[in-house]
Amino acid sequence: MAASIHGVLPEDTAQMVNACRVLVVGAGGIGCELLKNLVLTGFHDIVVIDLDTIDVSNLNRQFLFHKKHVGKSKSQVAKESAQMFNPKAKIEARHDSVTNPEYNREFFRQFNIVMNALDNRAARNHVNRMCLAADVPLVESGTAGYLGQVTVIKKGLTECYECQPKPTQKTFPGCTIRNTPSEPIHCIVWAKHLFNQLFGEEDPDQDVSPDTADPEAAGDAGQSAATSTASTNDNAAGGVERTSTRTWAESTDYNPQKLFKKLFHDDVKYLLSMDKLWKKRRPPTPLDWDNLPQSESNQTDAASLIKDQRLWDMQECVSHFKDSLESLKQQYRQRGELAWDKDDDAAMDFVTCTANFRSYIFGIPTKTRFDVKSMAGNIIPAIATTNAVIAGLIVMEGLKVLSGHLDKCKTVYLNRAPNVRKRLLVPCRLETPNPECYVCSPKPEVTVHLNTSHVTVKVLEDKILKGELNMIAPDVEIDDGKGTILISSEEGETEENNNKLLSDFSIKSGSRLKADDFLQSYELVINIIHIDKLPEEQEYIVEGKAPAPEPAPTTNNAPTNNTITTQDSAVSSSTSEPSRVQGPAGDCNEAQAAVTTNGSNGDQAGPSAAIVEEDDDDDLIIMDDEDEEEQAQPMVAQTASPGKKRKLSDSDDAVMAKKAKVAMGASGDGNEEELVILDS
Repeated sequence: MAASIHGVLPEDTAQMVNACRVLVVGAGGIGCELLKNLVLTGFHDIVVIDLDTIDVSNLNRQFLFHKKHVGKSKSQVAKESAQMFNPKAKIEARHDSVTNPEYNREFFRQFNIVMNALDNRAARNHVNRMCLAADVPLVESGTAGYLGQVTVIKKGLTECYECQPKPTQKTFPGCTIRNTPSEPIHCIVWAKHLFNQLFGEEDPDQDVSPDTADPEAAGDAGQSAATSTASTNDNAAGGVERTSTRTWAESTDYNPQKLFKKLFHDDVKYLLSMDKLWKKRRPPTPLDWDNLPQSESNQTDAASLIKDQRLWDMQECVSHFKDSLESLKQQYRQRGELAWDKDDDAAMDFVTCTANFRSYIFGIPTKTRFDVKSMAGNIIPAIATTNAVIAGLIVMEGLKVLSGHLDKCKTVYLNRAPNVRKRLLVPCRLETPNPECYVCSPKPEVTVHLNTSHVTVKVLEDKILKGELNMIAPDVEIDDGKGTILISSEEGETEENNNKLLSDFSIKSGSRLKADDFLQSYELVINIIHIDKLPEEQEYIVEGKAPAPEPAPTTNNAPTNNTITTQDSAVSSSTSEPSRVQGPAGDCNEAQAAVTTNGSNGDQAGPSAAIVEEDDDDDLIIMDDEDEEEQAQPMVAQTASPGKKRKLSDSDDAVMAKKAKVAMGASGDGNEEELVILDS
């Protein structure tokens, strides 16, 4: 069934394809399409890594999987299915996390090219760093609804994945929503899913029960459930019994106490039995209907606030839960399926109280009704055709890299609709490395603004080094001439430092910390700037540029951003430094315009692609080389006046290309378990 590459590809390219070794990271939506494309193109030596297992909700998009595969390893099943397209292909499947220590620099060096099909930014950052350390080319990709992007990353020649700041990540794997929420938005998304499960359009992607196939819980209660004796019920798939939340709720007549007990006590107890999840996390605390926690808030002050601005305690949440549940039950019986509407009082109250129950259980700050309303948004579904297009582009860019034609590689953006040139795919030339990048620059440095008398060593490790700077196993030494070890990756070696303040180690403005992650072969200098008072609700601010000499240690004014910044000024989650990305003049601009109009947050990869030409007989595409780009100077773009045209200036290209990269800079992609949250 495999296509014959002889006569289709140049002979030297065909030989290279046959001989090269490829690492594919991720076997989800993009990964399934990519594996199929690789074996049909003639690649014979492939290693695929994925930690996830197959869920029922994957089956309508990840075509290598079927109902009989539910609960099994994605990488293993993807391997078996892909080999049916080309039995000669040698595919090694690894059911594992790519961040495990065994996948070190030497492991990555055995590959000619790495292709990412991941579903989260942390893993992307890690693979980016490993490819830089091993000096192996990486083809990065991502999708968000109808939008997509492919890029090529090569050490010293192109921007790396972390060269440009990205908007705050707004995409979340399904197992995070169902099992291990850590932010208020996770609980709000879960509450909206619960609303749909009880009253709206039921979607298997929005299951609110504990995810028994969570790869982190393998071997515990979750795995036991997944491998239990298969039920004879038609709703059982792969041994996993699927019970409709709505059917069960209707059988209880939407009894608030029974619903509460199941969702916020029994299900939480079940999660606790999945003990591997809680080795490095705070375990959840089940709620008891008859013994709710007492309020610690000032009732006098709370009474003076309007309903939307008051922070409800658990008793008040229960009251709203009962009232909203009764109201929604009546609406559902009268009108049938309901659509969640933030302007519907009952729907809004229901999501607020259930999100706050969930937050309390997991030790997450609860939110006011006003906050929940402002945070709640829409969900973009994963689109199978988007994954297919992007997977095709990954292989085409990979062929250029392997053929030694890196100069012909580009970043390609996939638009929701054709632009003014009737193009869906927009190519932009690759960017050179950002000299201020804290990952790929010759001497990486960052500046962290914080209050050394408030921030502990544990916060530095978990929130800054691992959370913001994406390290896996950091070691930190104070550059004080003594070699004082602040953090060690060896378990237990510096545990006594965790709850100590940075000031306890004489860390102050101007102090420098040397951080080293041996797993990523990555070293970083961290410059500390002490600030007495940061902007509200911020513990720290990270910037990607070293401070000017002799910073003023007494200043109380901190930058106003809360994201990693580059160049000389702070970059917020909605802005970025101007980019110089260019394709055929104006196209990169329009790619951004389409993305921004959609309000999406596709996870960007960087730069890569080829020039796209329209074919008269087919509205799709022909991939070409540089010819059109060279002939397109000067290009002409339409203005608002239908009969007039103007030349596009270099600044037009730069500004619009910049916006394209920023808009595609968050994190959505090819794993259909992932949710993309939009601001309403």
